[in-house]
Amino acid sequence: MGRAGIAFFCFLLLFFALDYLAPSSGLRVIAELGVFVTGLWLGIRLLRKAVWRLRNRLYVTYVFIAVVPIVLVAALAWIGGFILIAQLAAYLVTSELDRRIASLDQAAESIVRSAPADRPIVMRRMTDLFYAEHNPGIQVLLRQDGKLIRYPEEGTLPPPDGWKQTRGVLLRDGQYYLWSHRKTKTGDVTITAPVTAEFLAGLVPNLGVVNILESSRAVPKFVTHGAVPKQVNRFDVDVPINTDLPTAVWERPDREPEKEKEKPQLAIHSRISSVLSAVFNRTTDPTQEAFQVAIVGVAMVFLIVEIISAMIGLSMTRTITGAVHRLYEGTQKVMEGNFSYRIEVKGKDQLADLSESFNRMTENLERLLVVAKEKERLQSEVEIAREVQSQLYPRVVPQTRTLRLTAVCHPARMCSGDYYDYEVIRDSQIAIAIGDVAGKGISAALLMATLQSSLRSQLQSALEIAAAAGSDSGNVHLMPFVSTSHLVSRLNNQLYAYTSPEKYATFCFGIFDEPTGIFTYTNAGHLPPLLVRDGAAERLDVNGTVVGAFPFAKYDESCIELKSSDLLVCYTDGITEPENEYGEMFGEDRLIDLIARNSHLNDEQIVEVVLDGVREWMAAVELPDDMTILLARRV
Repeated sequence: MGRAGIAFFCFLLLFFALDYLAPSSGLRVIAELGVFVTGLWLGIRLLRKAVWRLRNRLYVTYVFIAVVPIVLVAALAWIGGFILIAQLAAYLVTSELDRRIASLDQAAESIVRSAPADRPIVMRRMTDLFYAEHNPGIQVLLRQDGKLIRYPEEGTLPPPDGWKQTRGVLLRDGQYYLWSHRKTKTGDVTITAPVTAEFLAGLVPNLGVVNILESSRAVPKFVTHGAVPKQVNRFDVDVPINTDLPTAVWERPDREPEKEKEKPQLAIHSRISSVLSAVFNRTTDPTQEAFQVAIVGVAMVFLIVEIISAMIGLSMTRTITGAVHRLYEGTQKVMEGNFSYRIEVKGKDQLADLSESFNRMTENLERLLVVAKEKERLQSEVEIAREVQSQLYPRVVPQTRTLRLTAVCHPARMCSGDYYDYEVIRDSQIAIAIGDVAGKGISAALLMATLQSSLRSQLQSALEIAAAAGSDSGNVHLMPFVSTSHLVSRLNNQLYAYTSPEKYATFCFGIFDEPTGIFTYTNAGHLPPLLVRDGAAERLDVNGTVVGAFPFAKYDESCIELKSSDLLVCYTDGITEPENEYGEMFGEDRLIDLIARNSHLNDEQIVEVVLDGVREWMAAVELPDDMTILLARRV
């Protein structure tokens, strides 16, 4: 239970101790509050721990989805039914009371409509024949031509002046009456019938207790006559209800009963069975009994269906949780590294398919584990290849008097297919090379290594031949210049001879002569290098096709003079071909504009500006191709 359980039991012991020793102490209230708070917190913790199991969680879900709504609906139906029964009881009493008042008013109407000479006879006959039985103590007062005619003779006093035609309940000298007051041409007719406990009990026989509560005292007016009916069953509860009783006051004819702030109330105390018996009179209408039996039958069917549904729900819950538990055990075995474990499959439903899928998954995991080990081995070999390839790039930038070199290569994968190189020849010439092998990854890196080794071997061979020619002439320093076109042509033939037909590369090779400032180059299908001079850029020539594709390819060479502050930019298509989200390539024009605007910066800053510009242009996070750029600035 943790600290919450310890705190709960401590507060509980403190509460019992204070309840016994100091029940009226303020500490007891604090201890009671502590018991409530810690108990609530402990209950929440225990509930959260209990619903960790899927079975308990499904049970709780079933309770909230099925049981709680039914309980709420039943409670709402019970409360609504109770209120309806109470309103029916009030309606039965008040409607009967209104009917009695209406009958008195009809008697007064009959007297008014009769001839003046016949009115005394009419009021006696009507009182004796029709109203004396249901309204004991009824009194009739006729004022006509200044005379008072009462029946009985010791009847009521005339009402005060100011009363208009009215009917309802009357309060006179502390006694309640039903009354009707009608006007005639020469006087008026007043009929009153006293409201007694017996009268109230007889309004709706066998309903229960009916009394009047005076608002000023809130106590019954009469001694209770009758009793609340006996309880038929445990659901036959008491139904008490009070309803307003608008009452006129004998001495205040100018006040309307409905507008009185304080009105007497009819207090009705009955039972559900008594109200239903009064509404559904089974002795006179046999269909009412059948209706009640049908309601009970439907309720029983509903209860049986609910019990069966609960049993089916619990059974399905156990089926679901059993399958999930087996899956849980299987996952635990897999976490321990036991991929040969198989769970038991029961049934032919979706859970069974899920169990079979788990078994197939463990089988695949066994195979994938073997594949992962093989992939890890290949990854280590690729890492070794990347390290080997990194050794092929120039490690140190050569220190020359008039040319400053800067180069960067960012591979799209671990191994790159781009190639750049530079080397000092005879202390006064610098060889510069850049290439782009078709494809990416390991195969491109292998061809790049072949290209690098072939270039170095061809360059060394050309130097040896030139050195031999210079020795024959007697002056080593006057060796003939290495021909870039011949070197690229031999490189093409060698690559074609020792690589597959689909392997080729774009390649640009040039030699800068420091004494003369002449840059001689051969561009074999590579993107034309850019010469930036005085803020303006121009593209250099392309002298032939790619190397390694055709054995008969011919190559030319071009020469340009590099002046002070001239910038030579060589790059691969990984700089110009990245596309934005609209499919538009970065392009050579943007590259030229970007370099021209930033040619005043140092070489490292120019490289960063170009690479950042290309990354901002790209829509993808990963590089689509190797990005290589080489700068040569004449100083």
